[in-house]
Amino acid sequence: MLLLLLAALLMVADLNWPKMKEGRAWLSLLVTPLQWVVDIPTRVADNLSGVVVDRATLLRDNEALKSEALILERKVQQMAALTAENIRLRELLTAAESLEPDTRLVELIGVNPDPFQHEVILNQGSEDGVFAGQPVLDAGGVMGQIVSLAHYTSRAMLVTDARSAIPVEVNRNGFRSIALGKGTLGELELEHVPDTVDIREGDLLVTSGLGGRFPRGYPVARVREVVRDPGRPFTLVRAEPAARLDRSRHLLLVDYRSELTAAVRETVDD
Repeated sequence: MLLLLLAALLMVADLNWPKMKEGRAWLSLLVTPLQWVVDIPTRVADNLSGVVVDRATLLRDNEALKSEALILERKVQQMAALTAENIRLRELLTAAESLEPDTRLVELIGVNPDPFQHEVILNQGSEDGVFAGQPVLDAGGVMGQIVSLAHYTSRAMLVTDARSAIPVEVNRNGFRSIALGKGTLGELELEHVPDTVDIREGDLLVTSGLGGRFPRGYPVARVREVVRDPGRPFTLVRAEPAARLDRSRHLLLVDYRSELTAAVRETVDD
């Protein structure tokens, strides 16, 4: 009741006493700093909540951008892999077009885990017309030959296998020898090369066609090292395979039987 009476008196005084308005203005001026101080916690809380929200939003956006970047990177890697594979296929098809005998495109689907046998598994077998002894090539040259067959798969022995021996000749001068696998993936050796033979580092070795296993003229290896020992009658010749033995996935099988039959017939006729 007392408060109501006091409020009424103040209202009457405010209406009838001009000085009251001036006093109220001064009182408001004095109270303003106190109001500002009292309002500080509210304003600080509002600013902090904005900072927290902004940081959470930034973290969320950052995670989203990281995910998008990973997806884009994966797509770029896939595109690079597809581009490289297309290049290899074009090289292989170009090599196939340059070959006279019939060729068949196959895919490497496995590798023999035995370190002493350099063999790969192909996705075609006897039901597809693959035969034992059939030459296997990639875009670089001779990779090996078929050594065993299943109905729908086959095994090819690489030229570097210790059991492999391919008749070759030096493309530059026609010198003939045998390229032997040594059980090391990147190395072949020539057998019984006389010390007087003209053979040099960088010489290209191609199939000679002797033995009836490989048609003539396919790249086999390139001479990497020639070691001459005056105390020995033979020169040590090491060569690097022309085929990409550890990288090629798409390969060619060459069917040279019709060509070989024709050559035999010509020999008989002569």
